[in-house]
Amino acid sequence: MKKICFVSSCYNEELNIEELYNRIQKQIQNFPQYQFEYILLDNSSTDNTAQKLRELAKRDKNVKVILNARNFGHIRSPYYGLLNVQADAAIYLASDLQDPPELIPALIKKWEEGYKIVLAQKNQSEEFFLFFLIRKLFYNLINSINDSGAKLIKNCTGFGLYDRRVIDVLRSLDDPYPYLRGIICEIGFKKAIIPFVQPTRKRGFSKNNFYTLYDIAMLGIVKHSKVPLRVMIFFGLITAFLSFLTSCFYLFYKLIYWDSFSLGMAPIIIGFFFLFSVQFIFLGLLGEYIGAIWTRVDKKPLVVEDERLNF
Repeated sequence: MKKICFVSSCYNEELNIEELYNRIQKQIQNFPQYQFEYILLDNSSTDNTAQKLRELAKRDKNVKVILNARNFGHIRSPYYGLLNVQADAAIYLASDLQDPPELIPALIKKWEEGYKIVLAQKNQSEEFFLFFLIRKLFYNLINSINDSGAKLIKNCTGFGLYDRRVIDVLRSLDDPYPYLRGIICEIGFKKAIIPFVQPTRKRGFSKNNFYTLYDIAMLGIVKHSKVPLRVMIFFGLITAFLSFLTSCFYLFYKLIYWDSFSLGMAPIIIGFFFLFSVQFIFLGLLGEYIGAIWTRVDKKPLVVEDERLNF
């Protein structure tokens, strides 16, 4: 009998974790031909989430729990959960119920058709329209500069089903700070897309803020494109050429009208601040790439466990 494992990472989700479990249980009743288990990770929650997970693990031995030593974030923790899967397939979904468990039958059916990766794509969202628009623009931007040869699938956040062969590839990468939604597009395999409308969060508060969203955006850029680095070189060459032409213009103008032409401070100050602002922007972008390299070389663990249950 084949086994499917559900993976979900939690941080202060005590109001949602029980409903998540119950809604998944309701969906898997339609698939008696499979065994099901759970891997639920807690990112050192400050509420009662860890206790809720302990109660679930005590009640259902198919619920495996990993309690992290600290909050390792929403990028590393769920990825670490996927690496711990020892089943024929894994279904990752968020614990805040914005990834509806009612899509589970559709995910499994596509997997049965032979797809190794089945992704849920939020083609509509009940969230504030501006956030959805910004995310759409981001995917357009990253696909336009992506030179890795694999285009990212828009509005897919990782919610979906991954075959055991995909999990094996993820383990072999040994990436300390992975960008899952980019990796699954790069490794290939046949993909199926299940569209859905993302609901709003009903309980609790979103853990995303400007910094975490910026982190994801920059991770997507520096992991999958060298175009910004090349733009910096081209822009530097163009700026240097224009500066040279401007210098020649002022030199010749001064030689011809040496007794009446005054250079003035305005163009010097404007050029000074312009060039410095460009340098700071490019240094910051270069720093993002260096930071990504350092993270890879430093090789800190994805997650440090404090406790695990039912493994």
